[in-house]
Amino acid sequence: MTGAAPPIRLHACTIDVEDYYHVTAFDGVVSRSSWGSMPDRVTANTERVLALLADAGVRATFFILGRVAERAPRLVRAIRGAGHDLGCHSDDHRLVYQMSPAEFRADLRTAKQRIEDAAGCRVTAYRAPTFSITAESLWALETVAAEGFTHDSSIYPVLHDRYGMPSAPVAPYVVMTRSGPLTEFPPTSFRLLGRQWPGCGGGYFRLSPYWLSAWMIRQSAAQGRPASLYLHPWELDPNQPRVPGIGWRTRFRHYVGLRKTAPRFVRLLKEFPFGTLLEALAPLPSLPEYRVIGSELEPVASVRRRMDTPGVPVPAGVP
Repeated sequence: MTGAAPPIRLHACTIDVEDYYHVTAFDGVVSRSSWGSMPDRVTANTERVLALLADAGVRATFFILGRVAERAPRLVRAIRGAGHDLGCHSDDHRLVYQMSPAEFRADLRTAKQRIEDAAGCRVTAYRAPTFSITAESLWALETVAAEGFTHDSSIYPVLHDRYGMPSAPVAPYVVMTRSGPLTEFPPTSFRLLGRQWPGCGGGYFRLSPYWLSAWMIRQSAAQGRPASLYLHPWELDPNQPRVPGIGWRTRFRHYVGLRKTAPRFVRLLKEFPFGTLLEALAPLPSLPEYRVIGSELEPVASVRRRMDTPGVPVPAGVP
């Protein structure tokens, strides 16, 4: 960020609204064609999240799956009616880097329409399933901006076996696309042993000690950037049905620590100030600008310097 960093007033609280069987780790075990016959647990679990947020007086950003909006439009209206912001979490919860550009655009349009129809308002924030905008799918950012989104939270600046882009910035920034600027708010990570590590949300929040998440939030604030917490309603549901046929790693990541989520979430809401993604971004000074150059995010200033240097070829993909 440029200029002196102001004190951090709010951190972002984000909820990915999906049911337990929607997770991509269950692909191949739970078919999408069976989703309509699966028990609806996302409604009750999300209502529990809403109650906890109401008790704490906190507004959050809810990234909603299009298929959830189609099946439970009243839930979408309840989230909106409680004063929270709505975002899009795709329609079919497919990994972006496993889709073609045409498939991604169709999925994005369908999800956005379903959520907006249910809520009666525009949706301008997006988060890819499993943070699957990576170095090989950066092309998706152009589509996200072209479809009317202004904010994204899909690029996790960490190394992981299913997602992540370790070279990406750790603080909020703006991606300059041909369709307009797209503000990127990365999930919070911490630096150790020369690399960034995930930790402030999802399975990391359940599996790691509470003090690590609290420390990460304090460190982020001390460095002049708001933290971003993310959770799923099914993580507050230790009694959810067990899915047979999954591997030990998936079973460990999905089920361990489910009973810890609610009390830890309540404690975090009491200990730190949280708000929506937009509320956390609002007081920040001007954000650094980047462009997508192939499989990298490059600072705009760096790109311009290369373009102005005689004898240096213009990078492919520069508008």
